Amino acid sequence: MTDQHDRPAPYKEPRQARSAATLARVLRAAEEIASSAGLEEMTITGVAERAGVSVGTIYRRFEDKEQLVNALTERMLDRREEYVAEQLRTAEPSLSGVMDAYAHALLQSFADSSNLFPELLRARGAKPSDRGARTIVEVHRLLIEAAAPYADQIRRSEPQRALDTAARALLGACFHNSVRPDPATGETDLRRYADELSDMAVAYLLTPDRRGTTRA
Repeated sequence: MTDQHDRPAPYKEPRQARSAATLARVLRAAEEIASSAGLEEMTITGVAERAGVSVGTIYRRFEDKEQLVNALTERMLDRREEYVAEQLRTAEPSLSGVMDAYAHALLQSFADSSNLFPELLRARGAKPSDRGARTIVEVHRLLIEAAAPYADQIRRSEPQRALDTAARALLGACFHNSVRPDPATGETDLRRYADELSDMAVAYLLTPDRRGTTRA
């Protein structure tokens, strides 16, 4: 996972189980509101009402809405990194299995919270681009690590560069699907689209270069 020492402290960490449970309820409420209405429409008052706590309870933990959004960003992006990692750990042990798991995990991550996930990748608050960038770098690293045992199957002249290209293409396609006016939605359509993205990536990786030197 990403380096914990590089992360800013977005809020006061709870020390007691009761406080931790309250914080989890607040962040869950914030995520629900942000997912349905967007970050701009999320307010401290609205989160307090949804979580069943007082506004003062939230302000004892967070200085302002920006700090709450930072905490929500950390929570959601951490969870997405863990989800991608778990899907890759349980992938079928083959190049196509890894690419399938990666495509499905990425697409599901974007679909889980409507347009919120891409917004969080762009991130907000202190050094906003850094947090989103860390998640992008981490899921990329996870793919490279999972695909490493099958690198000899790649027919491109530069396998690592080819994997990098495939990873970028899949991330871009998932992002694009989340922001276009007619995205793939629903379990069946998402599964089909993820299958198509994986097939495209695998076909590219198994096809020798049209230019330059190919692998023997």
